[in-house]
Amino acid sequence: MIKNAASFLRFAQKRDMRQISNYCLTLAYSALFSDEPRTTNHEPRTTNHEPRTTNHEPRTHMAKNKTAYVCSDCGGEHSKWQGQCDHCGAWNTLSEIRLQPASTKRSPKFEGYTGTSSNALQTLDKIDLVSVPRISTGVGELDRVLGGGLVPGSAIVIGGHPGAGKSTLLLQIMCKLAVTLPAVYVTGEESLQQVALRAQRLGLATDKLQLLTETNVESICATVQSVAPKVMVIDSIQVMNVAELQSAPGGVSQVRESAAYLTRYAKQTNTVLFLIGHVTKDGALAGPKVLEHLIDCSLMLEGGDDSRYRTLRSTKNRFGAVNELGIFAMTDKGMREVQNPSAIFLSRGQTANAGSSVMVVWEGTRPLLVELQALVDDNAYGQPRRLAVGIDHHRLALLLAVLHKHGGIVVSDQDVFVNVVGGVKVVETSADLALLLAIVSSLRDMPLPQDLIVFGEVGLSGEIRPVPSGQERIREAAKHGFKRAIVPKANMPKNKIEGMQVTGVTLLKEALEVI
Repeated sequence: MIKNAASFLRFAQKRDMRQISNYCLTLAYSALFSDEPRTTNHEPRTTNHEPRTTNHEPRTHMAKNKTAYVCSDCGGEHSKWQGQCDHCGAWNTLSEIRLQPASTKRSPKFEGYTGTSSNALQTLDKIDLVSVPRISTGVGELDRVLGGGLVPGSAIVIGGHPGAGKSTLLLQIMCKLAVTLPAVYVTGEESLQQVALRAQRLGLATDKLQLLTETNVESICATVQSVAPKVMVIDSIQVMNVAELQSAPGGVSQVRESAAYLTRYAKQTNTVLFLIGHVTKDGALAGPKVLEHLIDCSLMLEGGDDSRYRTLRSTKNRFGAVNELGIFAMTDKGMREVQNPSAIFLSRGQTANAGSSVMVVWEGTRPLLVELQALVDDNAYGQPRRLAVGIDHHRLALLLAVLHKHGGIVVSDQDVFVNVVGGVKVVETSADLALLLAIVSSLRDMPLPQDLIVFGEVGLSGEIRPVPSGQERIREAAKHGFKRAIVPKANMPKNKIEGMQVTGVTLLKEALEVI
């Protein structure tokens, strides 16, 4: 008999598998039909251990912090990391954040986000607007962009490239406002000595403005309560942090929660809040997209390194016009507003040059005269180049196709370069006709009259479409000494403007015949 595994292995090594199978079947049948009781030599196992007793309290499981991946462009959340955001389609924009466990109690810090909470229903005509007057900043260009001044309880973000002048502009404004209002400037990137040295260099009043160096938003709000400021600047939102979150400052969760905390404080205390924001390499505001939804106004300060002029444009404004434009000049005494911006963009020579035309664009609530230059040259490399500065290059390619199809002018074998003088970015379509006439002028080497202004939208079928505020554009050009204008026929003034000869056109061919 095989008594154990060792003997079975020795038995199996001496016989083949058929004999082993037969033997196993024999053992199975004998076990099934045997009448002898099965006995074992093992004694029952006994233990002398006493029953185990514990004095511990029942174990409670703590809630685990879950993680999510948030897109920095649109704020969309994902359960796991992936290369592309499903919400906006952007690549490599997901970053990890930690989600706090849900609580059944509502935190008091989330109450009254838009000010003093009230459970009573009211109609619009019952709301008192007299008690919410606007505050003038003392800078006309900034007041224009903001829609007439600062609104108490509003949150404003100012973004721009490094060196654009964000901190300089706000420091000048805060020193002016501090003379009549309690104001606090919170810096998280510079020391107090650095801010004081810049204020001294700019010749600003330094005896009223309160300064604070802090990056924790809870400490900031607790510290400034004793001052009760009417205006507060945070420089910058990317270095602020909330103590409850463990992520590093500048991350998606820290920027979002810090901005929400500060905005909630501003609305509850009717404090005007300025947030200085960084921008990405693409020129967009850094941080989650939800940051732009939290604030009331988003401003972008733009300007090239080789230009002394800065443009302040609003991309979101709950209290004024969007796309309003303010012009500033960077000097040794800080930012100075430009009262007549059309004059700096029309610094033309005494002689007329081919490829130059003047257009009238509408920026927010005012017209602006801008010079547009085009250069058409023979191509020497086989592939024609298309380069546009200040105008969308896709729009340029579209207009060149219209010029070929409906104007009969071929530039497919030519290099075309377009530039808007002064670093202005033209986003409206009223520059279409001026752009095409400048290209034709450069191609034919035929200068346009210096007293001519042009505006109008060009359609794909070659028609000239009207643009908004056409008569106001013509009047603005007449104030600057222009005598002739080529405009869409639908924008022809009803009453004759003294000293201005206006020609209305409906097709691109008609405009080409005029010049």
